[in-house]
Amino acid sequence: MTNTPPYKLRLGLITATVWKNDSFFSVDFSRSYKDASGHWQSTTSYAHADLLNIAKCAERAENWIARQTNADK
Repeated sequence: MTNTPPYKLRLGLITATVWKNDSFFSVDFSRSYKDASGHWQSTTSYAHADLLNIAKCAERAENWIARQTNADK
């Protein structure tokens, strides 16, 4: 069985992936880019121009996690 994230969102080149662990959620952020060969890759290194989209993704991920946590109560 593959471990798939319950929530994933993308804003520009930034992706936030939410993972559900046994007792909490965690979030990974990545940035997509094309390498010299034209193939899509991803990295966890960010430029200044990426920071606003990371912040927006973080806020949306936090809102989603809060809704899930409240729904479980």
